[in-house]
Parts: sequence; structure tokens; C-alpha cells
Amino acid sequence: MPASEALKVAEGKGMDLVKISPNANPPVCRIMDYGKYRFEQAKREKEARRNQHVIEIKEIRMSPGIADNDFNVKLKNGMKFLKDGDRLKVSVRFRGREIAHTSIGEDLLNRYAAGCAEIANLDKAPKLEGRNMSIFLSPKPNK
Repeated sequence: MPASEALKVAEGKGMDLVKISPNANPPVCRIMDYGKYRFEQAKREKEARRNQHVIEIKEIRMSPGIADNDFNVKLKNGMKFLKDGDRLKVSVRFRGREIAHTSIGEDLLNRYAAGCAEIANLDKAPKLEGRNMSIFLSPKPNK
């Protein structure tokens, strides 16, 4: 039907004539309440944003000479971050002559990953970058 006739039909119903695909031959149009359509679309987008969870990367820093009790506190805090759904970066900072004993830091990070193994996956194995050695842990998907 011609566009002018379709526009008269839409106005008769108190609605709008919306071109869905104006480049088609002939153009495809729809009679609808455009204001209501935009409102519902904005409502759906707002609902999608509300249900969206942004994954943050939390970081825990340690030194190679960390005591067992301090290590357990750091482990507990890391597990809390992982349970909240955040990724975790655990790093060991070597200062001064500690850089000669990177194996201590690697063992420490492996021990940390083993402590979180039931709730987290190891994304990146221990890697030395400058004076820092780090691993990345991500929470296991819920069943």
C-alpha cells in the first residue's frame, strides 16, 4: 500500500507509522505506538544493566619471608574475594637480595594456589616480571 495511505491508517488508529527497513523495495513499515516501544526498550536495557556483574581483579601482595599466620590471613581474604566472583592476582615482591631466591616465591604462590584449589582455577602459572612474581586465579563456575 502507498505510504500516504498507510500513514492515514496509522493516524486513524492513533498510532505511529515506523519504517523498519526503508532501503528495501518496497519499504517495510509497521504501525505501532513508538513512544511505548521506546519506553519498553529502555526498561529492558535498564534491567539488563542491573543484572550485569562487573568482574574486578583484586590483588594480594606478599613477601617471600611471610609467616604462616600472615599467609593464612591472606589466603582467607583471597578466598573471600573469589567467593564474591572476582578474579584474584597474587603477587610476591622481591626486595634487595631476595631476588636471588625466586624459588621461595614460586613455592609460596604454588602453596597459595593449592589452598584455593577447591574454589578457584589457576589461570596463569607463577611468572617473574621484574621484581614481582605473580599468579592469576579465577573462581570456578557454580553448578
